[in-house]
Amino acid sequence: MCAIFTVQSRSVPEALARECFERTSSRGPDMSRFLTLPWGYLGFHRLAIMGLTESGMQPFQMDEDYVVCNGELYGFRPIRERLLGQYPLKSESDCEILLPLYREYGVEMFKTLDAEFALILYDGKKGKLIAARDPIGIRPLYYGTLPDGGMAFASEPKNLVGLCDTILPFPPGHYWMDGTFVQYADPAHVDQFTMKSEDAVCQKLRRLLTDGVEKRLDADAPIGFLLSGGLDSSLVCAIAQKKLDQPIRTFAIGMDIDAIDLKYARMTADYIGSDHTEVIISEQDVLSALPEVVALLGTWDITTVRASIGMYLVCKYIHEHTDIRVLLTGEISDELFGYKYTDFAPDAASFQEEAEKRIRELHMYDVLRADRCISFNSLEARVPFGDLKFVRYAMSIDPELKMNRHNMGKYLIRKAFAEDHILPDEILWRQKAAFSDAVGHSMVGDLKAFAERTYSDAEFHERAAGYGYCPPFTKESLLYRELFEKAYPGQARMIADFWMPNKSWPGCDVDDPSARVLSNYGASGI
Repeated sequence: MCAIFTVQSRSVPEALARECFERTSSRGPDMSRFLTLPWGYLGFHRLAIMGLTESGMQPFQMDEDYVVCNGELYGFRPIRERLLGQYPLKSESDCEILLPLYREYGVEMFKTLDAEFALILYDGKKGKLIAARDPIGIRPLYYGTLPDGGMAFASEPKNLVGLCDTILPFPPGHYWMDGTFVQYADPAHVDQFTMKSEDAVCQKLRRLLTDGVEKRLDADAPIGFLLSGGLDSSLVCAIAQKKLDQPIRTFAIGMDIDAIDLKYARMTADYIGSDHTEVIISEQDVLSALPEVVALLGTWDITTVRASIGMYLVCKYIHEHTDIRVLLTGEISDELFGYKYTDFAPDAASFQEEAEKRIRELHMYDVLRADRCISFNSLEARVPFGDLKFVRYAMSIDPELKMNRHNMGKYLIRKAFAEDHILPDEILWRQKAAFSDAVGHSMVGDLKAFAERTYSDAEFHERAAGYGYCPPFTKESLLYRELFEKAYPGQARMIADFWMPNKSWPGCDVDDPSARVLSNYGASGI
């Protein structure tokens, strides 16, 4: 990951702007650059992934135009070859092609990118500042208005604390120009469903996911893989191992007493032949990490905090013990193909509507978790299930096919790889476990017990009543909210709501977001 930062004003003292910029230096530990320009400030922290020499350092400049981008532009090499004869490209960095593309297409270029990106571009000729974010929001971007009316943009909200009264996430699939947000893409929207047979759908899913993994193996820095032992991360690892000529490096994490998924991750690693590492954590590790995890996440959401602790700790281990710079993960499959609670969807239209909501909100939940836990440890996240072609196709599948008609969640993606035998059947057809169960049944219990020790019943009711927006409803949620407010005072609206099952559906009106509390969870956590 890298970090980008822009202040569209010179009324902000340079020392303050620099201090805010430095708050995300861990996202880009290799090199930093901070420019003072006539219209404001522009900063970039670099984690070198593509084009490792200093010539790949940003901001890139062409005449009076500037750009900073935290992103990966897939398939950029043939585009770069086409542009070489017309523009003075000096590096092997994918992001250097952005200014030439802007010269050729203007803001229409955002529709053409096969990329995960957040960028800020200054058009010197027109005197315009432009900001944009990829359609799913895999790369983070936040914004706020300065006291003098100028804008500030940054990779993380912590950069804008003390600069802007209100900090909000930049909407995915939009660009900002002339004070207006313009939507250029909405991958959740479907005009017409793909009415194909189950076999035809599975065949295309297999091809698109394989392509999505393969393009994310292109890096000039070492690559690793998070392997939980669940279906999604196991598929990513298995596809990658088939594409590479040496064992991939996989990493799994679990509690020291009851980690369910360690055995399944080990089973997958043995089957595909990866170089596998297990990271074991304790209750003390979990509780010690909690304040830092909430602060680096910038969220008070129960599900996100719970699921982030294990991910943060395994990424911390990878950063401290290996030379890996890029991590492939299995996020975004659930939003496309269903959670345990979507088994209760009353009809196909409701299932599709829920999927659209989840895709549009990903940047506040699972994608936020992956970005922060990985980037805080100076690593880059790549998410094959978030490949735009894959997402758009998966969303276009007739939702009748995606509903759980086989007593097996995410049936289509399982069937898509059944004939390949790239995973053992015990993994491919294993029921989904809640993330908290996967790391260890005890982890959520430890967090709840800690919250119980922190507040008496009277203290909980008194303190929770002080929050008008998304008030905490359990002691655990109050604990997370108070930790959040210490780092981001008054900025709770950065998150839309608690991630919870759809309470309007029968069987989903629960008081905890974990799938463990649902009646259909069954043997998922075994």
